[in-house]
Amino acid sequence: MHAFDVLGDPVRRRILELLADGERASGAISEVIEREFGISQPAVSQHLKVLRDNGFTTVRAEGSRRLYAVDSAPLEEIDLWLGRFRGFWAGRLDALGTEIARGKRARRAGGKDT
Repeated sequence: MHAFDVLGDPVRRRILELLADGERASGAISEVIEREFGISQPAVSQHLKVLRDNGFTTVRAEGSRRLYAVDSAPLEEIDLWLGRFRGFWAGRLDALGTEIARGKRARRAGGKDT
């Protein structure tokens, strides 16, 4: 499955967001996903399997618990692909940074409130 097909599903994207903060037990992931998306624990398990089978997560056993973590390799591949398009927004972000700095200087110099 292509990386964008894996990430095209909002449930899988949310699981990765949860894991971005660190390793989590499958039960804790299921609890959040079931509440937010209204899907069953077996459905969450299938999403975890897709992420694992496609290299987006790792899993390790700790007693009877399964702990999931992000595997960054597929995300790095996506980042490389996106790199071809960064030029479209890099200039705008630079301009935004300049305007923010200009506003800070103006506030320091004139004591203006924003």
